[in-house]
Amino acid sequence: RATPLAPDAADRYERRTDARVVVVDADGIARVDTGGTVPRDFSTRPEVVDALAGQRATGTRRSDTLGTDLLYVAVPVASGGRVHGAVRVTLDAAQVDDRIRRFWLGLAGVAAVVLATMVLVGWALARSIARPVQALTADAARFAAGDLTVGAAPARAPAEVRDLSASMATMATRLREVLDAQRAFVADASHQLRTPLTALRLRLENLQGRLPEAAGPDLDAAVEEIDRLTRLVADLLRLARAEERTERVTADLATLAAERVDTWSAVADGAGVRLVLDRPASAVLVRTVPGAVEQVVDNLVDNALAVSSEGATVTVRVAHGPGAGRLQVVDQGPGLDDAQKARAVRRFWRGDQATPGTGLGLAIVDALVTASGGALRLLDAPDAGLLVQVDLPLVDRSAPGSE
Repeated sequence: RATPLAPDAADRYERRTDARVVVVDADGIARVDTGGTVPRDFSTRPEVVDALAGQRATGTRRSDTLGTDLLYVAVPVASGGRVHGAVRVTLDAAQVDDRIRRFWLGLAGVAAVVLATMVLVGWALARSIARPVQALTADAARFAAGDLTVGAAPARAPAEVRDLSASMATMATRLREVLDAQRAFVADASHQLRTPLTALRLRLENLQGRLPEAAGPDLDAAVEEIDRLTRLVADLLRLARAEERTERVTADLATLAAERVDTWSAVADGAGVRLVLDRPASAVLVRTVPGAVEQVVDNLVDNALAVSSEGATVTVRVAHGPGAGRLQVVDQGPGLDDAQKARAVRRFWRGDQATPGTGLGLAIVDALVTASGGALRLLDAPDAGLLVQVDLPLVDRSAPGSE
């Protein structure tokens, strides 16, 4: 009679792993079975047969008794070259698959958490870098547009971005100081030149009655040159003031254009040119720098009359454009080709040198329109001549204090 074996170790193993442990003797009779009663014959099990033959057996097989697939490991128990029995450990394959599935789901969960954490950290890092860079890009675009005001430095940004922001702010400040000094010099010089030029003109006019008649043409030419120089000085002063950055105010484009056209009508009549105003009955409220509309209309009408022949028509049109108040001045002059249109807003440029003028009219208009946040375009007129179009930002009636 075989000596019974204590099943304590096998029971502890089963509780820890949910595996069934069977220990058989050399005849394949179970002496320990954590999942059944003993003794029991296991000699027909293929894995037990292999183990009793001295071979280690592992694999999966179908158990008709249990009605499930089993994952098994069977090893011989031998001593001195003699096999005394075998130990078989089996697990329900479904349980193993479930454990593996839960293990992979756990890994997937951990991976998802790690990935989400990395995404959040990456997003936070990218935002901490991107926002200051976007602010720098906006500052650079503002500087390129001529607005050299320095905004607040980015508080939370990498050291390199803060250094770049400080360098750009220093550059803008110094550039603004240089431009302000240049404008102040032009304005002061222009202002100071007006008085001696006026005095010089009066002296020449007084000399006209004292000098011989033969000197008359030379004096007239000198007076004309002084007049041209006076106009140039006045235009330089207006240009310097136009480039100053000032607070924008609300202006009625339609009413101001009508007032200036009425003022210029006498000049147009004297030149034999028909000056026509086309405006809406309602107001066209725009935001501009102070005095911009009046100067823009004056310069554009003056230019149009200068290139118009007797019997021609100059049309001043005011309307609501897409998101802007629109002013158009159309003449019937020779017009400009594309290359001339590109150069027309340059300072001191004149298409026809024989035409009187300083070449600063359109430069002043461009400076005033840009300072007002608008746009200036030179286009071909529908029939002939030039169409100058100015778009100025409309007043936002929804904003507080817009009325």
